[in-house]
Amino acid sequence: MVTIVLNRLEYKNDIAEEIRMFLGNVPLAFFEREEETEDIGGELTVMAHLSLEEEGLLAIARARGQESSFVSPKIGEDALNRKRFEKRALKIAVFRLLQKLYCREMPWGSLTGIRPTKLFRDLVEQKGLSGAREDFFSLFDVSEEKIDLAQRVCDVQLPLIREIRLRDIDLYFGIPYCRSRCLYCSFGTELVKDPSALRRYVDAMKEEIRYSARIVREAGLSVRASYFGGGTPSILPPELTAELIAFILREYGSLGKECTFEAGRPDTITAEKLAVLRTFGIDRISINPQTMHNDTLKRIGRLHTAEDVEQVFRLARSFGFAHINMDLIIGLPGENRKDVAESLNRVLALNPENVTVHTLAIKRSSRLKAQLEQYPMVSSEEAEDMVRYGLSACTQQGMEPYYLYRQKYMQGNLENVGYALPGESCLYNIDIMEELVSIMAHGAGSISKRVFGDESRIERVPAAKDVPVYMNKLRELEERKRALFLD
Repeated sequence: MVTIVLNRLEYKNDIAEEIRMFLGNVPLAFFEREEETEDIGGELTVMAHLSLEEEGLLAIARARGQESSFVSPKIGEDALNRKRFEKRALKIAVFRLLQKLYCREMPWGSLTGIRPTKLFRDLVEQKGLSGAREDFFSLFDVSEEKIDLAQRVCDVQLPLIREIRLRDIDLYFGIPYCRSRCLYCSFGTELVKDPSALRRYVDAMKEEIRYSARIVREAGLSVRASYFGGGTPSILPPELTAELIAFILREYGSLGKECTFEAGRPDTITAEKLAVLRTFGIDRISINPQTMHNDTLKRIGRLHTAEDVEQVFRLARSFGFAHINMDLIIGLPGENRKDVAESLNRVLALNPENVTVHTLAIKRSSRLKAQLEQYPMVSSEEAEDMVRYGLSACTQQGMEPYYLYRQKYMQGNLENVGYALPGESCLYNIDIMEELVSIMAHGAGSISKRVFGDESRIERVPAAKDVPVYMNKLRELEERKRALFLD
């Protein structure tokens, strides 16, 4: 148990993230006043206080006789900026206190957000490249290695970001079904037990697509890119896949400059399904092995082998798929650096255009979290070495990192990185991670997003994760989407 006395409890979730970087998913108890903690024991008690002083915004953190303080002379002129600077000051003070107590360096410093490259790009616009690098290093305590990575990603993205037009929108189509649930999965996906469930789900999606396309037309928006994700979109039978894509094209008129179909699991990919995608001009897919070791694949609940991955990859090439992404996960149970290197080398030997290197995130709702003591896991240092190898191997292949994001509970407080050969970056991945383009999303668990670029504001409309609930609330979802995009 960690006890935190915080005079601004509205920031308790942000402080919790800083503490869990150092102590893992330890139970936390927050209090506003020290006297409330008299009967509370635990491993650690942290005092965090925020106040406005003459010199600026002052955050102080104390524990075990150690103290760390941070002064932010700038507060911000409006409520949104004030909140941003208050939260930042508290997080930095607590982070630096924990560094003193536990003598650990974190590669991303005090940053806990999903999108560090978005922050880096914003700082470049405000302060120039040298100013952005200085803030990442001196203010947020980010390592030089990760600053270089953020800069490389932003450099690749810049020409593609400049192409974005004011009325652009992306489309997302979510198929929340899988053949099996992976050990580490925390998504709201369902296992296909009754094939007729897929028919009912597609029918519901078609209703949502119909009114969503009408909203896009009324708003005068133009489709930039589209993405089929999941779950596993390739779990749909060929005829249902063809029906869905044809309906989308009839309603929207276009899938945009590019369309990505996350086929994902090799055991769901067939020649018939690939033929359907090519019929509609789709030539960008994902074939995701996660690892190229069969014992690990069995351990994590995948229903394919490494040999299946290679066979399906060659099959996709024979159908003319010119843009193939492959996902790998670093830090899977039982794997070491040698295993990761072998998987990466075997995948890169196939010459895909994109490789995404994920760092395992141990999510609270996953089976892995519940059974963690049963599995040997790598240390933070080992995970960082594996991530470093991924960057080196993909760079030697001629790829550059083009998008990056982070998740809670990631091993080593690291990151997920997408690598691409020149000209092969996925527009949708950049758009969603950098939050530069509005998204009209369809399907259970999907999130529509409107980006108010001139106001630095984003509003969202999530759909219900539970499929039956999603189906029953389509009319309500339509009203919320209309309010988001047309009001």
